[in-house]
Amino acid sequence: MLKIPACNSYLYQSKPLWNAIAIFYVLAGYCGAIAFLLLANIWLNIFAVVLLSHSLIVSAFLCHEFMHGTIFQSMRWNAVGGNIMLWLNGGCYFSFEDLATEHLFHHVNKVDSVVFNVPSFINNVPTPIRSLILVLEWLYFPAISFILQWRAITAPFWNPQRYQERLRIIIVFVVRCSLFILLGLFSLKALMLYFLGIIGMVTVLRIVDCFQHTYEAFTVGKPLPRRNQAYEQANTFTCLISRRYWWLNLLLLNFGYHNAHHAFMKCPWYNLHELDKNLFASRENYCLTLPLLLKNYHRFRVTRLVKGQGKAVDEQGDFNLDTFYGAVGVSFLVKS
Repeated sequence: MLKIPACNSYLYQSKPLWNAIAIFYVLAGYCGAIAFLLLANIWLNIFAVVLLSHSLIVSAFLCHEFMHGTIFQSMRWNAVGGNIMLWLNGGCYFSFEDLATEHLFHHVNKVDSVVFNVPSFINNVPTPIRSLILVLEWLYFPAISFILQWRAITAPFWNPQRYQERLRIIIVFVVRCSLFILLGLFSLKALMLYFLGIIGMVTVLRIVDCFQHTYEAFTVGKPLPRRNQAYEQANTFTCLISRRYWWLNLLLLNFGYHNAHHAFMKCPWYNLHELDKNLFASRENYCLTLPLLLKNYHRFRVTRLVKGQGKAVDEQGDFNLDTFYGAVGVSFLVKS
Protein backbone atom coordinates (compact mmCIF):
# COMPACT_ATOMS: atom_id res chain seq x y z
CA MET A 1 0.00 0.00 0.00
CA LEU A 2 1.43 3.34 -1.05
CA LYS A 3 1.83 5.98 1.60
CA ILE A 4 1.51 9.46 0.15
CA PRO A 5 3.75 11.78 2.15
CA ALA A 6 1.98 14.96 3.28
CA CYS A 7 -0.64 14.54 0.55
CA ASN A 8 -2.45 17.68 1.63
CA SER A 9 0.63 19.70 0.75
CA TYR A 10 0.30 18.61 -2.88
CA LEU A 11 -3.37 19.53 -2.85
CA TYR A 12 -3.03 22.90 -1.19
CA GLN A 13 0.20 24.07 -2.83
CA SER A 14 -1.91 26.04 -5.27
CA LYS A 15 -0.15 27.76 -8.17
CA PRO A 16 -2.88 29.72 -9.97
CA LEU A 17 -0.33 31.51 -12.13
CA TRP A 18 0.71 28.17 -13.65
CA ASN A 19 -2.92 27.43 -14.50
CA ALA A 20 -3.38 30.92 -15.94
CA ILE A 21 -0.29 30.54 -18.13
CA ALA A 22 -1.46 27.15 -19.44
CA ILE A 23 -4.97 28.40 -20.23
CA PHE A 24 -3.66 31.61 -21.84
CA TYR A 25 -1.19 29.58 -23.92
CA VAL A 26 -3.96 27.35 -25.27
CA LEU A 27 -6.29 30.21 -26.17
CA ALA A 28 -3.59 32.49 -27.59
CA GLY A 29 -1.82 29.62 -29.34
CA TYR A 30 -5.03 28.38 -30.95
CA CYS A 31 -6.03 31.82 -32.24
CA GLY A 32 -2.50 32.64 -33.31
CA ALA A 33 -2.13 29.34 -35.15
CA ILE A 34 -5.28 29.97 -37.20
CA ALA A 35 -4.03 33.46 -38.08
CA PHE A 36 -0.69 32.02 -39.25
CA LEU A 37 -2.47 29.33 -41.28
CA LEU A 38 -4.08 32.06 -43.36
CA LEU A 39 -0.73 33.63 -44.31
CA ALA A 40 1.14 32.87 -47.53
CA ASN A 41 4.53 32.19 -45.88
CA ILE A 42 5.19 28.43 -45.89
CA TRP A 43 7.47 28.57 -42.83
CA LEU A 44 4.79 30.37 -40.82
CA ASN A 45 2.31 27.76 -42.03
CA ILE A 46 4.54 24.96 -40.73
CA PHE A 47 4.96 26.78 -37.42
CA ALA A 48 1.18 27.23 -37.29
CA VAL A 49 0.53 23.50 -37.67
CA VAL A 50 2.95 22.69 -34.84
CA LEU A 51 1.50 25.46 -32.64
CA LEU A 52 -2.07 24.34 -33.38
CA SER A 53 -1.28 20.70 -32.57
CA HIS A 54 0.42 21.57 -29.31
CA SER A 55 -2.33 24.01 -28.28
CA LEU A 56 -4.93 21.28 -28.85
CA ILE A 57 -2.81 18.73 -26.98
CA VAL A 58 -2.51 21.02 -23.96
CA SER A 59 -6.25 21.75 -24.18
CA ALA A 60 -6.90 18.00 -23.87
CA PHE A 61 -4.71 17.70 -20.79
CA LEU A 62 -6.28 20.81 -19.28
CA CYS A 63 -9.66 19.20 -19.85
CA HIS A 64 -8.36 16.21 -17.88
CA GLU A 65 -7.39 18.55 -15.05
CA PHE A 66 -10.83 20.17 -15.12
CA MET A 67 -12.38 16.69 -14.82
CA HIS A 68 -10.43 16.15 -11.60
CA GLY A 69 -11.33 19.59 -10.29
CA THR A 70 -7.71 20.70 -9.88
CA ILE A 71 -7.95 24.08 -11.65
CA PHE A 72 -10.79 25.82 -9.77
CA GLN A 73 -12.25 25.11 -6.36
CA SER A 74 -15.77 25.20 -7.79
CA MET A 75 -16.72 22.27 -10.04
CA ARG A 76 -19.09 24.62 -11.82
CA TRP A 77 -16.14 26.68 -13.06
CA ASN A 78 -14.17 23.52 -13.81
CA ALA A 79 -17.08 22.45 -16.03
CA VAL A 80 -17.02 25.83 -17.80
CA GLY A 81 -13.30 25.54 -18.44
CA GLY A 82 -13.63 21.91 -19.50
CA ASN A 83 -16.35 22.71 -22.03
CA ILE A 84 -14.24 25.48 -23.56
CA MET A 85 -11.34 23.06 -24.00
CA LEU A 86 -13.65 20.43 -25.50
CA TRP A 87 -14.84 22.91 -28.10
CA LEU A 88 -11.25 23.46 -29.16
CA ASN A 89 -10.12 19.81 -29.34
CA GLY A 90 -13.32 18.31 -30.75
CA GLY A 91 -14.56 16.48 -27.67
CA CYS A 92 -17.56 18.84 -27.48
CA TYR A 93 -19.94 16.33 -29.08
CA PHE A 94 -20.20 14.83 -25.61
CA SER A 95 -21.04 16.71 -22.43
CA PHE A 96 -18.18 17.49 -20.07
CA GLU A 97 -20.14 15.92 -17.21
CA ASP A 98 -20.53 12.60 -19.07
CA LEU A 99 -16.85 12.45 -20.01
CA ALA A 100 -15.80 13.33 -16.46
CA THR A 101 -18.10 10.65 -15.01
CA GLU A 102 -16.63 7.98 -17.31
CA HIS A 103 -13.07 9.05 -16.53
CA LEU A 104 -13.61 9.02 -12.77
CA PHE A 105 -15.28 5.60 -13.16
CA HIS A 106 -11.95 4.46 -14.60
CA HIS A 107 -10.14 5.77 -11.50
CA VAL A 108 -12.55 4.49 -8.86
CA ASN A 109 -13.11 1.01 -10.29
CA LYS A 110 -9.61 0.55 -11.75
CA VAL A 111 -10.88 -0.86 -15.06
CA ASP A 112 -11.29 0.32 -18.63
CA SER A 113 -14.90 0.59 -19.74
CA VAL A 114 -15.34 -0.73 -23.27
CA VAL A 115 -18.25 -0.97 -25.67
CA PHE A 116 -16.09 -1.25 -28.80
CA ASN A 117 -13.54 -4.04 -29.10
CA VAL A 118 -10.93 -2.91 -31.64
CA PRO A 119 -9.32 -6.33 -32.34
CA SER A 120 -12.77 -7.90 -32.77
CA PHE A 121 -13.79 -5.10 -35.16
CA ILE A 122 -10.56 -5.33 -37.19
CA ASN A 123 -10.70 -9.10 -37.46
CA ASN A 124 -14.34 -9.16 -38.57
CA VAL A 125 -14.70 -6.31 -41.07
CA PRO A 126 -14.52 -7.12 -44.81
CA THR A 127 -10.97 -7.76 -45.98
CA PRO A 128 -10.66 -4.62 -48.17
CA ILE A 129 -11.72 -2.35 -45.28
CA ARG A 130 -9.41 -4.13 -42.84
CA SER A 131 -6.50 -3.82 -45.28
CA LEU A 132 -7.18 -0.11 -45.79
CA ILE A 133 -7.30 0.56 -42.03
CA LEU A 134 -4.11 -1.39 -41.38
CA VAL A 135 -2.26 0.36 -44.22
CA LEU A 136 -3.36 3.79 -42.95
CA GLU A 137 -2.26 2.93 -39.41
CA TRP A 138 1.04 1.57 -40.73
CA LEU A 139 1.49 4.96 -42.37
CA TYR A 140 0.79 6.63 -38.98
CA PHE A 141 -2.63 7.94 -39.98
CA PRO A 142 -4.85 7.42 -36.87
CA ALA A 143 -7.74 5.79 -38.75
CA ILE A 144 -9.06 3.83 -35.77
CA SER A 145 -9.22 6.97 -33.63
CA PHE A 146 -11.41 8.69 -36.21
CA ILE A 147 -13.58 5.57 -36.51
CA LEU A 148 -14.02 5.50 -32.72
CA GLN A 149 -14.87 9.21 -32.70
CA TRP A 150 -17.38 8.91 -35.52
CA ARG A 151 -18.96 5.85 -33.92
CA ALA A 152 -19.42 7.73 -30.64
CA ILE A 153 -20.86 10.76 -32.44
CA THR A 154 -23.42 8.69 -34.36
CA ALA A 155 -24.33 6.48 -31.37
CA PRO A 156 -27.43 8.56 -30.37
CA PHE A 157 -28.97 7.73 -33.76
CA TRP A 158 -28.77 3.94 -33.37
CA ASN A 159 -28.40 3.37 -29.61
CA PRO A 160 -31.75 3.78 -27.79
CA GLN A 161 -29.98 4.50 -24.50
CA ARG A 162 -28.47 7.68 -25.99
CA TYR A 163 -31.41 9.08 -27.98
CA GLN A 164 -31.55 12.11 -25.67
CA GLU A 165 -28.17 13.27 -27.01
CA ARG A 166 -29.41 13.69 -30.59
CA LEU A 167 -30.16 17.41 -30.43
CA ARG A 168 -26.77 18.23 -28.90
CA ILE A 169 -24.96 16.19 -31.56
CA ILE A 170 -26.86 17.87 -34.39
CA ILE A 171 -26.26 21.40 -33.05
CA VAL A 172 -22.54 20.82 -32.39
CA PHE A 173 -22.11 19.14 -35.79
CA VAL A 174 -23.81 21.99 -37.67
CA VAL A 175 -21.85 24.68 -35.79
CA ARG A 176 -18.45 23.01 -36.25
CA CYS A 177 -19.09 22.19 -39.91
CA SER A 178 -20.15 25.81 -40.51
CA LEU A 179 -16.92 27.07 -38.92
CA PHE A 180 -14.81 24.68 -41.01
CA ILE A 181 -16.64 25.74 -44.19
CA LEU A 182 -16.05 29.37 -43.29
CA LEU A 183 -12.33 28.71 -42.80
CA GLY A 184 -12.25 26.85 -46.12
CA LEU A 185 -13.89 29.77 -47.91
CA PHE A 186 -11.14 32.04 -46.62
CA SER A 187 -8.40 29.56 -47.47
CA LEU A 188 -8.68 25.93 -48.56
CA LYS A 189 -4.98 25.55 -47.73
CA ALA A 190 -5.62 26.73 -44.15
CA LEU A 191 -8.44 24.21 -43.77
CA MET A 192 -6.23 21.35 -44.96
CA LEU A 193 -3.42 22.43 -42.65
CA TYR A 194 -5.92 22.68 -39.76
CA PHE A 195 -6.83 19.03 -40.22
CA LEU A 196 -3.11 18.19 -40.35
CA GLY A 197 -2.84 19.88 -36.95
CA ILE A 198 -5.72 17.73 -35.67
CA ILE A 199 -3.95 14.59 -36.90
CA GLY A 200 -0.84 15.74 -35.02
CA MET A 201 -2.87 16.22 -31.85
CA VAL A 202 -4.50 12.80 -32.09
CA THR A 203 -1.19 11.08 -32.81
CA VAL A 204 0.63 12.63 -29.85
CA LEU A 205 -2.28 11.91 -27.50
CA ARG A 206 -2.31 8.30 -28.69
CA ILE A 207 1.43 7.90 -28.06
CA VAL A 208 1.14 9.37 -24.56
CA ASP A 209 -1.95 7.30 -23.69
CA CYS A 210 -0.78 4.10 -25.35
CA PHE A 211 1.30 2.54 -22.56
CA GLN A 212 -0.22 3.96 -19.38
CA HIS A 213 -2.37 0.97 -18.38
CA THR A 214 -2.87 -2.74 -18.70
CA TYR A 215 -6.25 -2.68 -16.98
CA GLU A 216 -8.83 -5.30 -17.80
CA ALA A 217 -11.59 -3.98 -20.04
CA PHE A 218 -15.24 -4.45 -19.10
CA THR A 219 -18.32 -3.64 -21.13
CA VAL A 220 -20.49 -1.06 -19.42
CA GLY A 221 -23.17 -2.71 -17.30
CA LYS A 222 -21.25 -5.90 -16.51
CA PRO A 223 -20.39 -6.80 -12.90
CA LEU A 224 -17.00 -5.36 -12.00
CA PRO A 225 -14.25 -7.02 -9.97
CA ARG A 226 -12.96 -5.34 -6.83
CA ARG A 227 -9.44 -4.05 -7.41
CA ASN A 228 -7.12 -2.61 -4.77
CA GLN A 229 -4.36 -0.03 -4.98
CA ALA A 230 -1.70 -2.70 -5.49
CA TYR A 231 -3.47 -3.85 -8.67
CA GLU A 232 -3.87 -0.24 -9.77
CA GLN A 233 -0.17 0.55 -9.44
CA ALA A 234 0.97 -2.76 -10.93
CA ASN A 235 -1.10 -2.05 -14.05
CA THR A 236 -0.24 1.64 -14.37
CA PHE A 237 2.91 3.00 -16.00
CA THR A 238 4.69 6.34 -16.03
CA CYS A 239 5.39 7.60 -19.57
CA LEU A 240 7.66 10.64 -19.68
CA ILE A 241 9.41 12.76 -22.26
CA SER A 242 12.41 12.67 -19.91
CA ARG A 243 13.00 11.68 -16.30
CA ARG A 244 16.32 13.53 -16.07
CA TYR A 245 15.09 16.79 -17.63
CA TRP A 246 11.81 16.81 -15.75
CA TRP A 247 10.78 20.26 -16.99
CA LEU A 248 10.31 18.86 -20.52
CA ASN A 249 7.27 16.99 -19.21
CA LEU A 250 5.56 20.35 -18.63
CA LEU A 251 5.02 20.39 -22.42
CA LEU A 252 2.35 17.75 -21.76
CA LEU A 253 1.22 19.18 -18.39
CA ASN A 254 2.99 16.33 -16.59
CA PHE A 255 0.32 13.90 -17.82
CA GLY A 256 2.97 11.19 -18.10
CA TYR A 257 3.41 10.94 -14.32
CA HIS A 258 0.57 8.48 -14.35
CA ASN A 259 1.47 6.33 -11.36
CA ALA A 260 1.61 9.46 -9.22
CA HIS A 261 -1.65 10.69 -10.72
CA HIS A 262 -3.39 7.42 -9.86
CA ALA A 263 -1.88 7.39 -6.39
CA PHE A 264 -3.42 10.81 -5.68
CA MET A 265 -5.76 11.91 -8.48
CA LYS A 266 -6.50 15.28 -6.85
CA CYS A 267 -2.87 16.36 -7.14
CA PRO A 268 -2.63 19.31 -9.59
CA TRP A 269 -0.52 18.81 -12.71
CA TYR A 270 2.23 21.22 -11.60
CA ASN A 271 2.89 19.19 -8.40
CA LEU A 272 2.99 15.73 -10.00
CA HIS A 273 6.75 15.82 -10.54
CA GLU A 274 7.42 16.27 -6.83
CA LEU A 275 4.83 13.65 -5.88
CA ASP A 276 6.35 11.16 -8.33
CA LYS A 277 9.85 11.86 -6.99
CA ASN A 278 8.72 11.09 -3.46
CA LEU A 279 6.76 7.96 -4.36
CA PHE A 280 8.58 6.27 -7.22
CA ALA A 281 12.20 7.41 -7.25
CA SER A 282 13.41 3.79 -7.17
CA ARG A 283 10.84 2.29 -9.57
CA GLU A 284 12.55 2.75 -12.91
CA ASN A 285 10.91 -0.39 -14.30
CA TYR A 286 7.54 1.37 -14.27
CA CYS A 287 8.83 4.32 -16.30
CA LEU A 288 8.97 4.56 -20.09
CA THR A 289 10.78 7.59 -21.48
CA LEU A 290 10.34 9.04 -24.96
CA PRO A 291 12.76 6.75 -26.88
CA LEU A 292 11.01 3.62 -25.53
CA LEU A 293 7.55 5.12 -26.12
CA LEU A 294 8.33 5.95 -29.72
CA LYS A 295 10.04 2.61 -30.35
CA ASN A 296 7.14 0.52 -29.05
CA TYR A 297 4.49 2.77 -30.61
CA HIS A 298 6.22 2.33 -33.97
CA ARG A 299 6.97 -1.36 -33.55
CA PHE A 300 3.41 -2.41 -32.63
CA ARG A 301 1.38 0.19 -34.54
CA VAL A 302 -0.43 -2.60 -36.42
CA THR A 303 -0.05 -5.45 -33.91
CA ARG A 304 -2.09 -3.70 -31.21
CA LEU A 305 -5.02 -3.36 -33.59
CA VAL A 306 -5.32 -7.12 -34.15
CA LYS A 307 -4.03 -8.51 -30.84
CA GLY A 308 -4.99 -5.93 -28.22
CA GLN A 309 -2.74 -4.26 -25.69
CA GLY A 310 -0.68 -7.34 -24.77
CA LYS A 311 1.08 -7.83 -21.42
CA ALA A 312 3.62 -5.54 -19.80
CA VAL A 313 4.81 -7.97 -17.11
CA ASP A 314 5.84 -11.58 -17.72
CA GLU A 315 5.18 -14.61 -15.51
CA GLN A 316 8.34 -13.88 -13.52
CA GLY A 317 7.09 -10.39 -12.73
CA ASP A 318 9.61 -8.66 -14.99
CA PHE A 319 8.74 -5.69 -17.20
CA ASN A 320 8.74 -6.86 -20.83
CA LEU A 321 8.34 -4.36 -23.66
CA ASP A 322 8.41 -7.17 -26.24
CA THR A 323 4.87 -8.17 -25.29
CA PHE A 324 3.51 -4.71 -24.39
CA TYR A 325 1.65 -3.65 -27.54
CA GLY A 326 -0.29 -0.75 -26.02
CA ALA A 327 -3.82 0.61 -26.17
CA VAL A 328 -5.59 2.44 -29.01
CA GLY A 329 -7.38 5.75 -28.80
CA VAL A 330 -7.71 8.62 -26.32
CA SER A 331 -10.06 7.48 -23.58
CA PHE A 332 -11.03 10.73 -21.82
CA LEU A 333 -12.14 12.67 -24.94
CA VAL A 334 -14.55 10.09 -26.41
CA LYS A 335 -17.70 8.77 -24.77
CA SER A 336 -17.82 4.97 -24.72
